[in-house]
Amino acid sequence: MPHPRTRFRALVVALTAFAITTSGGTAAHAAPSASEIKKKIDAASEKLEDVTEQYNKLRLDVKATKADAAKLEASLKPAQAALADATAKVQTIATTTYMQGRTGAMTVLVSGDSETLLERLAVLDQITKSNQQDIDTFTETTTTFAERKAALKVTQDKQSAQVTELANRKKKIEGDLEKLYDMREAAYGSATENSGSYTGTIPDIPGSAGKAVTFAFNQIGKPYGYGDAGPNSYDCSGLTSAAWAAAGKSLPHNAAAQYSATARISRADLQPGDLVFYRSNGHVAIYVGGGKIIDAPSAGRDVLHRTIDIMTPNGYGRVK
Repeated sequence: MPHPRTRFRALVVALTAFAITTSGGTAAHAAPSASEIKKKIDAASEKLEDVTEQYNKLRLDVKATKADAAKLEASLKPAQAALADATAKVQTIATTTYMQGRTGAMTVLVSGDSETLLERLAVLDQITKSNQQDIDTFTETTTTFAERKAALKVTQDKQSAQVTELANRKKKIEGDLEKLYDMREAAYGSATENSGSYTGTIPDIPGSAGKAVTFAFNQIGKPYGYGDAGPNSYDCSGLTSAAWAAAGKSLPHNAAAQYSATARISRADLQPGDLVFYRSNGHVAIYVGGGKIIDAPSAGRDVLHRTIDIMTPNGYGRVK
């Protein structure tokens, strides 16, 4: 049985030919133009990139939630030790009081001179307060832990539902893109672009920014991959985080989070290695000098070296 893409391509070609034949050489309903197909692909690609970046943020949130849970589990151990210590002290006091009987404590208090009596009162009072403080601390800690653990469970369930929803949306958009790629293959013979690797000169930039820029140049020509941060494919924030990781700096794998993690600068202050943000932080690229950026554009396209004005930037960031 023919592959769905082959059947779809054949259908597009057949319908186009039929339209031309039945109209005497002019299609009654002309096939989409190259520019129209490109607009559809670009629009769908942007939607998919938005979903991918939201998914990347959720992955960061889930990771942070798991780390918080681990910290809470670890913080409970000292509280349990404090309770054990406090309980032992209380039991000692209770046992002593029981063995002395109801008048035993009074006998201790009235024996000896006045200075000894005051000292004993102070010691007993301090022991009682110390034990009560330990118990109160443990009670407060375990109560807080229980509340936070319950809150974390709610958050994890919510995030799990969001991940499922994003995966469903992503699947639908990928299906829509597949149809558009089939149309492009029918019209141009290829569903994806192949830009090839960079063969020019890589600028000599000092410091960590230079390492990040050099890394980015060496990724040119590698394909876009949803949620990927290398080494074989990248999405936009995956490329910038990998570039700066090569320079020893950690950036979150999410464009909006990278915006928050970097220092704000103006376009006039741009230097190689700085990040350029687009579409309300839905896309990010690394500036490499000369008015050019390197970015992982969108599905079906390779990592590119191109003008900074691919669209209007909404902000610029310097890695701290």
